[in-house]
Amino acid sequence: MDSEQEKKAWRKVGHKERFINTFRGLYVFWMTTNSLFRYITPPAILIVIIFGFYFNVSKVEWVALVLTIGFVIISEMFNTAIEIDIDLTSPQYHPYARDTKDVAAGAVLLSIFISIIVGLIIFLPKILLYVSM
Repeated sequence: MDSEQEKKAWRKVGHKERFINTFRGLYVFWMTTNSLFRYITPPAILIVIIFGFYFNVSKVEWVALVLTIGFVIISEMFNTAIEIDIDLTSPQYHPYARDTKDVAAGAVLLSIFISIIVGLIIFLPKILLYVSM
């Protein structure tokens, strides 16, 4: 068990260390997230960016695309954090732990569906116009 001194030291981390720890958090996320996210999401983001430049989307559309991409990444990061915490606090199987993980994964899936809808709203009219030329 951690001593009271260690617990206090944990809370009194300086700004520089906190900033460094945020990058450690990004690294932990990247290394612990499932491979499907790691190998599907970056190419999908690249395709969206290429389409955005190719179809010359407006500033408002860029904002929607950037926020949607961020929404998916952040929801996956929260999902990963929840999974790490559940694995720590409930190492044996428990139905509530399973439910918690499933709800977090469902949030990621919902964010992906929302991002697809936003992408279709922005790109489908432009693609249809391009195809009809």
